[in-house]
Amino acid sequence: MGMGMGKSIFTSTPSSSTLRATRGMRSTVLARHLPQQPPLGKDLDQGHISRRTISSSSPRRVKNWDLKELERLVKESKEQLRKLEDEAGKPLKRTTALHMSIAECLRWKPESEEDNVVVQGYIRSVRGMKTHRFVSLGDGSSLAPLQAVVPVDTNQAEGLAIGAAVRLTGKWVASPGASQSHEMQVTHVDILGPSDAKTFPIQKKYQTPEYLRTIPHLRPRTPINAALLKMRSEAVAALTRFFADHDFTQTHPPILTSSDCEGAGEVFTVAPASNIAELTDEDNKSKMFFRNKKYLTVSTQLHLEALAQSVGNVWTLSPVFRAEKSDTARHLSEFYMLEAEMSFVNDLDEVMDLAEDMIRNMCITMYESHTVHEFLNREGRVGSDLVSPEEVNARWEGMMAAEWPRLTYTDAIEFLQEHADKFEHKPVWTEGLHSEHEKFIAEQIGDGKPVFVTHYPRDIKAFYMREGQSIPDDTCPGPTVECFDLLVPDLCEIAGGSMREHRLEPLLEAMKRHNIVAGEFTSSMDGDAPTGGAKAGPLDWYVDLRRWGCAPHGGFGIGFDRLLCYLTGVQTIRDMVSFPRWVGRCDC
Repeated sequence: MGMGMGKSIFTSTPSSSTLRATRGMRSTVLARHLPQQPPLGKDLDQGHISRRTISSSSPRRVKNWDLKELERLVKESKEQLRKLEDEAGKPLKRTTALHMSIAECLRWKPESEEDNVVVQGYIRSVRGMKTHRFVSLGDGSSLAPLQAVVPVDTNQAEGLAIGAAVRLTGKWVASPGASQSHEMQVTHVDILGPSDAKTFPIQKKYQTPEYLRTIPHLRPRTPINAALLKMRSEAVAALTRFFADHDFTQTHPPILTSSDCEGAGEVFTVAPASNIAELTDEDNKSKMFFRNKKYLTVSTQLHLEALAQSVGNVWTLSPVFRAEKSDTARHLSEFYMLEAEMSFVNDLDEVMDLAEDMIRNMCITMYESHTVHEFLNREGRVGSDLVSPEEVNARWEGMMAAEWPRLTYTDAIEFLQEHADKFEHKPVWTEGLHSEHEKFIAEQIGDGKPVFVTHYPRDIKAFYMREGQSIPDDTCPGPTVECFDLLVPDLCEIAGGSMREHRLEPLLEAMKRHNIVAGEFTSSMDGDAPTGGAKAGPLDWYVDLRRWGCAPHGGFGIGFDRLLCYLTGVQTIRDMVSFPRWVGRCDC
């Protein structure tokens, strides 16, 4: 409802209402724009991160400006109302219906009852009494339901059943109960979508996560899953603003690709349903839809590198697919990856700075939202399958803290070897880090903050990573690459990045080491094919990027769903994604 308060919404007919209606409207506006939550648990000193670009766009400054502007508008509306009432010689009454979300209603605490309030949503439960029915209503805007009292003689009261979609009109009044300050006394019911209470799969009783995964099309209607969807949306909005503020171009790389970016071979092959035989018959390529095999992408990085040569810094949030038969809480066959590429950078620290600033900025921005505040301060059995609110709050504090620790892989191995008796797998420099190692590093070194581990052994990392220009430690057993993994407790790795090998000859040598190509290559920059007939196959185009004006560059990828798991306390990624797909399961 607008703030102008023109005469068109008022009537001069006598009424017992006084300023209550207008006070109610002001309360609605305030409830909508002023989320009422305490400040951050810790004082985030922006001075500690002044070297980072995040300090130039603090969300707190925006919030302060909104508050002053809103106070000015409310003051003006009060003055206009007084003038109108003086002219009319009587109180003014609102005559239009006030449509509100359930979250707005629950935050709205008018001094006296308000008439003609309209809410709509889905019935979570119905409790019948002799003269009234007590309805709990949800619409996804709040974890808590709205309590509505419906007289049994109200129109369509018989159609009130769990799962039904309804619109309720009535009075918003102070509640005598202890569960919420106000309740709705319903005067009119509209059944918009009836429901059979006996067969509705989501009853008021406790539903296990395993059961809810069997009905993914209905699972989002539960309060926790609705909140996860809203938090996901707010995270995307915060990331989009961050990249726009830092002059990154959002791009949309292809889903169908010619190669496996990671080189692991764990890809889904694509073929038309009408010619599924082409998946195995490679002899007659003329009959293939694309003339040769194509795959669902496992990463958009290679294509982002090409786009970055056009417009500079780029990013994307895109679905990726991996045919891993991993039946764990951290793996899916389809998930979202946030990836970014930076042009004209020659220092891995710059790439890590961007990843750190981006995640911190997203968390600070989201922490002030009503959705996150309600989620982190939930009570009772709501979200009982999640990590405790206290632990999740500690995770947010760590994410919002300044200066995340950074250490080299070699230093990490030495640290782990000092505590070798704690692990099932002995820490060995050439074998990489196991999950137990990553968890230990995150817990012991991070102290609540994420931890960057850098400069892994060259031979256990991807071919496109730039070899270290200098060995970071004289005791390092072998060559390393300029890369990093970002580790957090419990979930381990949530991000990885590197400097990309931008020089032609070192890239070709790396591809040979990884058996991506065979034969001898020329190091000339004239675009000739490799000598001896050897080619880079599906990656010829990627090699071409190095032949003509390839500047130093680097980037990273973040498992978006895994990051959200960490910030929400969801204990398996299958419950973070609305329609999860993993080995053996793709239900709808």
